[in-house]
Amino acid sequence: MSGWIAIALGDVTGVGPEVTLKALAAEADADEMRYLLIGDVQLTLSLERRLGLGLPLKSFSSMTEPGRFFVHNPMSDTLASDLPPGSPTAARAAIAWLTDGAQRCLRNEIEALVTAPVNKEAIMRTGQPFVGQTEFLSDLASTRRTAMMLLGQDDRGRWLRVALATTHLPLKLVAAHLRRENVQLAIELAAQACHDLGLPRQRLGVCGLNPHAGEGGEFGDEEITVIRPVVESLKKQGIDVRGPFPADTLFHHAYRGDYDAVVAMYHDQGLAPLKMVAFENGINWTLGLPFIRTSPDHGTAYDIAGQGKADASSMRAAIRLAKQLVRRRN
Repeated sequence: MSGWIAIALGDVTGVGPEVTLKALAAEADADEMRYLLIGDVQLTLSLERRLGLGLPLKSFSSMTEPGRFFVHNPMSDTLASDLPPGSPTAARAAIAWLTDGAQRCLRNEIEALVTAPVNKEAIMRTGQPFVGQTEFLSDLASTRRTAMMLLGQDDRGRWLRVALATTHLPLKLVAAHLRRENVQLAIELAAQACHDLGLPRQRLGVCGLNPHAGEGGEFGDEEITVIRPVVESLKKQGIDVRGPFPADTLFHHAYRGDYDAVVAMYHDQGLAPLKMVAFENGINWTLGLPFIRTSPDHGTAYDIAGQGKADASSMRAAIRLAKQLVRRRN
């Protein structure tokens, strides 16, 4: 399989460049995919040499030149090698690289974008409004019909896939922001995701918002007024969806294989069980974008950055998923 995948290297004061290079070195012989790393050229080449990976990485000049592993900086300035963790300079560069990768996808130059971790606080301190990479890429693509799916497998190959009806909100605001259209979009995109993965079945389980899925309205009525009407409507349209169920039991049934994906109502409701199952290899997949976008499900890990000991499992899984989706799309 050949084609192009771009990897935006994220915050260089974190572990993004390191896990990217390690993951690519591990995946190098799997196929003939070509990779464009978007980041600081000199820092990336220097890091590859320091890690001793033997990756044939070179500076990018054109998409027609021979080779498979390239690094390109859309910025005119190079970065200092001694930037402190959370540096505003690194944060601005991370946004520039993310933007360049997305624009290349939108121009159909690149078939998928993998994004290394950024730091939200560092970006916001530069004056850039920023909720998360999912929301940022949705704005660049001029679409709001997106949702976040997190997925990963345990050491026995059992997968858990979770789509979120709401994402980065304070918990006290979730109920007010939980609308029928959000739930419907998450269910529809989760069903499409199962299809895009080539799963033989696309059975979805939907979480309730409240403990015990509201206990018939005793603990809240969002299940009655918001979630169940959407589930019943989409079921009539042919989507294999069931719920709402109490989240504490639904994830058990999904983990043992009764459901192919779960739709959770808020961030930690979905991510806590996902990270319990697949903390080292979890993947973030943005559903609904006009291009493929995946990322590792971890942060910048400033505390271990630059020490050569960051685990690349999640980045490798993100790259593998991007390749799988490219292959199926083609």
